[in-house]
Amino acid sequence: MKKIELLAPAGSFEKAKIAFLYGADAVYCGTSSLSLRTRADMDNNDLIKTIEYAHSIGKKVNVTLNIFAWDEKYEEIIEMAKILNEVKPDGIIAADGGVIEVLKQYAPNIPIHISTQANIVSSRDCEFWYKNGAKRVIMAREASKEQLKYIMKNKPKDLEVEIFGHGSICFAFSGRCFLSDFLCGRSANLGDCAQSCRWSYNLYAEEKNNPGNLMPIEESEYGTSIFSSKDLCLIKEIPEIIEMGIDSLKIEGRLKTEYYIASVINVYRNAIDDYMKDPKSYDFNKYLKEIEKCKTREFTTFYFNDRNNKDIQDFSGRQYNDTYEFGGKVIKYSEEKSTIEIKNKLKIGDTMEIIIPNILEPKVFEIEKLWDYETEEEIESISPGVKGQKVLIKLPIECKENWIIRRKKLKNN
Repeated sequence: MKKIELLAPAGSFEKAKIAFLYGADAVYCGTSSLSLRTRADMDNNDLIKTIEYAHSIGKKVNVTLNIFAWDEKYEEIIEMAKILNEVKPDGIIAADGGVIEVLKQYAPNIPIHISTQANIVSSRDCEFWYKNGAKRVIMAREASKEQLKYIMKNKPKDLEVEIFGHGSICFAFSGRCFLSDFLCGRSANLGDCAQSCRWSYNLYAEEKNNPGNLMPIEESEYGTSIFSSKDLCLIKEIPEIIEMGIDSLKIEGRLKTEYYIASVINVYRNAIDDYMKDPKSYDFNKYLKEIEKCKTREFTTFYFNDRNNKDIQDFSGRQYNDTYEFGGKVIKYSEEKSTIEIKNKLKIGDTMEIIIPNILEPKVFEIEKLWDYETEEEIESISPGVKGQKVLIKLPIECKENWIIRRKKLKNN
């Protein structure tokens, strides 16, 4: 079996480090203005730091430059292409034919990856992009496993194939959406999506012969989220994905938290490695049990197994996990009092789980003592008040910097 790359999102330099720590082979990230996540916290200096750090530990970085660009954007695109040709990421992700031509001219040393925004769903499309300079194609999320198997057998031999394995699905076809621009003037295709498909809407029925008599139609007190999709989760399908020879499995979520990245990447890292070691013993249930601890929507396999699958939409539209939340991040370990950056309220008696890199089962413990970070006085609880707020806590095992700790919620909090 060919080793599949685990590709993680990195909305910042710190998130990239978390992704690598928890087992990502590569990350994808973008500049603040020329990718489809302009709200991600990644400026050019952070991008360069991410590339240098990744290469120093034998990892890879792919840079997104996948907007559909107006003419006035090309001066900036050309300058960015020149910068990328110097700092040498491992790939540049693009979808716009004009942008790709710029990359071939001004960043000739960097492999081109064709974005999922290009809506690639056939072997002929793969061949077209291969002939036009592509090293890798990122398949449309709408492609089924039967389509992918056919493509893997009929594509150019040295063309790499990447698919999405986990994360948000857009209402539009592979994310090419105009809803956000139509409703609030923020174009998803230029990287400023307002995620309008996740909003709740009030619906009304109007009697044809009595115009103006509007009767509300609601799923709940929140309205109804008629466009909102469930999240993609292909953890059960890892064996088929590896067996068909896919080169890279991509996790969505550049705007997600460090906790989300650590949790999801750690699960997929273990799942991939376990299957490679012992295919016959693969049991997706134990991985699903862990990944459900950080889910905020219900899961779907989308069209991977069945093009007629209707189990896609999430009409609640709510992002919420009532079982676990981000507890904190280890800043410095000490046998007696470790320094933790807190992310939610912590108190004596809370049940916590340390997410250990490359180990599926977390270390569960209960908070017995808390100390104020400044005074070291014992305290009963602490709530986030300022960014980077810290607390001292006794940990049950030796932990490394940036290990993530989750908190189990009680029913009344």
